[in-house]
Amino acid sequence: MAPPPPGKPLRLLVCGDVEGRLGELYGRVRGIQRKSGAFDLLLCVGNFFGSAQDTEWEDYQTGAKKAPIQTYVLGANDEETTHRFPDVDGCDLAENITYLGRKGVFSGASGLQIAYLSGSEASGEPAPAHCFSTKDVADLQGALLSTPKFRGVDILLTSPWPKGVEIFGNRPGDLDTRKCASGLVALLAASLKPRYHFAALQKIYYERLPYRNHTVLQESAQHVSRFLALASVGNADKRKYLYAFSILPMSAMDPVELVRQPQDVTENPYRRPRGAESGAQLLLEAKEEPACQFFFDLSSKPKGRKRPTADGERRRQQQQQQPLPKRPPGKPSPPAAACWFCLASPEVEKHLVVSIGTHCYLALAKGGLSPDHVLILPIGHYQSVVDLAPEVVEEVNQYKSALKKFFGTKGKRCVAFERNYKSQHLQLQVVPVPQDCCATEDIKEAFVVQAEEHRMELLEIPEHSALKQIVQPGTPYFYVELDNGEKLFHRVGRNFPLQFGREVLASEAILGMPGRADWRSCQAGREEEAAAAQDFRRAFAPFDLAQMD
Repeated sequence: MAPPPPGKPLRLLVCGDVEGRLGELYGRVRGIQRKSGAFDLLLCVGNFFGSAQDTEWEDYQTGAKKAPIQTYVLGANDEETTHRFPDVDGCDLAENITYLGRKGVFSGASGLQIAYLSGSEASGEPAPAHCFSTKDVADLQGALLSTPKFRGVDILLTSPWPKGVEIFGNRPGDLDTRKCASGLVALLAASLKPRYHFAALQKIYYERLPYRNHTVLQESAQHVSRFLALASVGNADKRKYLYAFSILPMSAMDPVELVRQPQDVTENPYRRPRGAESGAQLLLEAKEEPACQFFFDLSSKPKGRKRPTADGERRRQQQQQQPLPKRPPGKPSPPAAACWFCLASPEVEKHLVVSIGTHCYLALAKGGLSPDHVLILPIGHYQSVVDLAPEVVEEVNQYKSALKKFFGTKGKRCVAFERNYKSQHLQLQVVPVPQDCCATEDIKEAFVVQAEEHRMELLEIPEHSALKQIVQPGTPYFYVELDNGEKLFHRVGRNFPLQFGREVLASEAILGMPGRADWRSCQAGREEEAAAAQDFRRAFAPFDLAQMD
């Protein structure tokens, strides 16, 4: 197929482990192309051949059958299928089916750059034919990084996952990349900065939140990277194994559009928050990092303020960021300093912080629905309520109770909600609603009605049940708790409206301010935010956990 004209996006398909199921794969491809039009390429990662002798493959070798799309595949991941790839530098395996080779860069006439690395990570030297070594990765890096003004590649293809890819992002279920992924692939992904990185082998579909390739405020903005792992063809669980997308080569993109940062972007999972190379040291192994805490001096705190525990006293003496001992199970996992909401992070907007407890803190919401719209956030890095350790859950509940009492004295009821979807750090939003504005039942009805309009199902869950009993860690969900203890829950699928909680509360049925549904249109200046935080801190002081004996 002829390449598209310059400036026109390419339409690509990417597939996970084929394992010899060519009839099923190409049947699916034909169906997609009949419905959506022709695609330019099919890229296959993972195991292309099955372990047993496949008579169907002979039909493609002899020409009895032909692939309906130009297909590029990676090499063997085990010794048993090595013989299927006769030339280490790449070759045509059948009409329209090409083996890319052990490692290299495929550049099409359109300008699209596809870097690839075949095989699994070798456990020693010399590397077997189906494995790659440190030298292979270094050679591929050298070929690209030596290019003047190298910015990254459009696509990276590997069969193994990169170790630690889930750090700062959404989790791939119960998969532990420390045990099954490759540190060398993580290093390669960190240095090549692919706009898209595809892998397979683990039999699941996983789309990580996009991550940035620059250090905020220290480096010029760069494009984001997206990692996707694909399941195997024809898997019994019907997990996604074929991914379709359009891509304009980096070389043809407008520079401003190329570096645009999506709302759900996270920190780079392969970088340490401190160290060499402009404050970022690339990770070769995704080891657990010590949790960090940092004490911020809140300017309006009363003299003689007492902290509730000895731990708080120690933290008051810590004026510099100090790593704590290696965390036990159940504690926050990623390094805290590079997340927007971890209290130890240099990027946290500390002028919005209004209270710091032992495990949690309160901060005014940026672009809040009202001046007293607050967030309950864990000090350490937890992605959702489901991930919290028991002592953190207890303090979250204490803060919710304190806020309920505080807002009650103001003639307001409070609504708390959490969106564990396209977010990297738990933000429990607490929004006060004047009692004379609407009843709790009205608020509940508004959530249910608007959910139905979005074709979403909000389920009632028992008042005293924990979310951990409803959903597993890593599962996207939306959750709202009313002031009478009633709880509504939605298991997020695809196309969930990110501002749903705010949209409902801002609607005419509740607060009557639909124009404030998006926080970005509600932002105030830093001085105004700091003044609002000081006012809230002063008013909340009698209810503040951090100021009680």
